[in-house]
Amino acid sequence: MKMPWMIATVIVGALLAVAVMWVSRAFGSDMQRASGEETASLYDLQTNTLEGEPVELSIYQGQVALVVNTASKCGLTPQYEGLEVLYKELADQDFVILGFPSNDFMGQEPGSPEEIRNFCSTNYSISFPLFEKMTVKGSKKSEVYQVLSAELNEPSWNFTKYVVGRDGKVIARFGPKTAPDSPRLRDTIERALAVE
Repeated sequence: MKMPWMIATVIVGALLAVAVMWVSRAFGSDMQRASGEETASLYDLQTNTLEGEPVELSIYQGQVALVVNTASKCGLTPQYEGLEVLYKELADQDFVILGFPSNDFMGQEPGSPEEIRNFCSTNYSISFPLFEKMTVKGSKKSEVYQVLSAELNEPSWNFTKYVVGRDGKVIARFGPKTAPDSPRLRDTIERALAVE
């Protein structure tokens, strides 16, 4: 008589696991971890600053980075404030935030580089590095976001966050609604900083 209960328990467990996976994929889980397989390093790439100057991302080698696709006209734009607080608090611990403006979501970053810089400086006193506006999703996404989303989902909206280790490898992805002061985000960053 115990056998049908055991089978039923296994079936229910399997169905729950499938349901959790489906909900996670459908609605975007708050956090995803990279599998650890060998992938390209973010710090092997070159891009341009917001002002259009070429920059090798290798200058951040040895630091933990939080990479964020930003926008000036989004409901989540006030996250800039929390990002700047986080940056100032941890910058002296080999931590950097790398902001990549993107107009991919409902045209919420339409500004020129000068307008973006002025908006970020005037409204949020942003001091962390900002780079050129780029495509972060789809078949034409930039090389930066090809690396970031090689094993994890590409951004689902503005302010998707990727934690990158000192070696330039992606550690985790956090959804757009994860606030900069989220304990889970902070814990992931601190654990990455603890790795020499």
